Amino acid sequence: MPAIFLTHASQLLTLRGGDGGPRRGPQMSELAIVEDGAVLIENDKIVAVGTTDKIAKHELARKADEIDCSGKVVLPGFVDSHTHPVFTTPRLIDFERRIAGASYEEIAAAGGGIRASLRGVRESSQEALAAHVLRALDEMAAQGTTTVEAKSGYGLSFEAEIKSLEAIREVSEQWSGTVVATLLAAHVFPPEYRENHDEYVRLICDEMIPAVSKRRLAKFVDVFCERGAFNLQRSERILRAAVNQGLGVRAHVCQLTLTNLAPLIRLRPASLDHMDFVSEDDISALATVDTVATLLPAANYFLGLRSFPPARKLIDFGVAVALATDYNPGTAPTPSMPFVLSAACTHMKMSPAEAIMAATYNGAFALRLQARKGSLEPGKDADIGIFDASDYRELAYWFGVSRCCETLLRGIRRSTLATKQRHVAVPNSNS
Repeated sequence: MPAIFLTHASQLLTLRGGDGGPRRGPQMSELAIVEDGAVLIENDKIVAVGTTDKIAKHELARKADEIDCSGKVVLPGFVDSHTHPVFTTPRLIDFERRIAGASYEEIAAAGGGIRASLRGVRESSQEALAAHVLRALDEMAAQGTTTVEAKSGYGLSFEAEIKSLEAIREVSEQWSGTVVATLLAAHVFPPEYRENHDEYVRLICDEMIPAVSKRRLAKFVDVFCERGAFNLQRSERILRAAVNQGLGVRAHVCQLTLTNLAPLIRLRPASLDHMDFVSEDDISALATVDTVATLLPAANYFLGLRSFPPARKLIDFGVAVALATDYNPGTAPTPSMPFVLSAACTHMKMSPAEAIMAATYNGAFALRLQARKGSLEPGKDADIGIFDASDYRELAYWFGVSRCCETLLRGIRRSTLATKQRHVAVPNSNS
């Protein structure tokens, strides 16, 4: 693969610096911008970053393929650290019920919600699931995303959860970006365990987690700790089982109700996600640890909520904040990180600089990939988004359109990727 030389970027957002930990407080606004910026890439790594005049003197630059980024903003590829891409069909009935006034919990009680996606996943082949995941990842890449966390969680049986993770693994070997798999068998209780919750928890702890660890199908285990899903005690048991198997942990928490986070924080989760309702005591505790608070405003938007996660309070207290799409069929059917930036600025009062840091470096830290992802520095993966804008604030200003004109996924240009994958068949699912 020939070397690549990005030149003359109006603004090159390097995000370099920091002490190796997640960015907090004022650090979230420090984008380390280089004007007339350049990035030199060889194979899948960044070799040099700086002004165009400086990097042009590098010996490798003379034989590299040049991409002229005049009038454009160049930044690290987005890290979407919370997605649910393994499903088969949209939940349109839920959508109409919500428009008519039904709440999230009322829809779930009527058989909609997460359980509505269960049949499709259980009855679909691994090939069909993988095809859907691949389409989703390509849509994300088209908007500047280069790293994606992908959860299971719509199968809710041993066989279907393993099949979902196998589909994610299959796609990770085809897609040029980076995919981080997460087991979310603890999403809700499946119908067959409606009257025996403890047995399902045992199945997760004693069978699913050991099998996933042994086969290295996931890096993390997640749990939906919420009213109507898994209570705090069961959530803690599941996450402890994951830690004992050498897996990282993360959790959906405080989306609908306030939860005491202290027992979960003691498990050193990589991230706690949603965080719409969180106490000041827990905010203070999070400011002292490396757990990232991953906020998902697209879900609040799609659910028609008036309230959004308290980003301003979290940042001002010193909590490390990330942003992600929450891509899923029920509450956030969007692959667009730029839309999330816009929602974060308009509804959560994050600055455009804070939103970009949250969607790149802190997202990488939430996946414990900060040594490779999230900033443009020599030695890091060549994951880069190029946007048709002259000022980085435009990324959050424009919404409903994609300003991303090119994405590099570990040094591979997205246009090349699309050509390479055009032959991939997309099986039809009867479910």
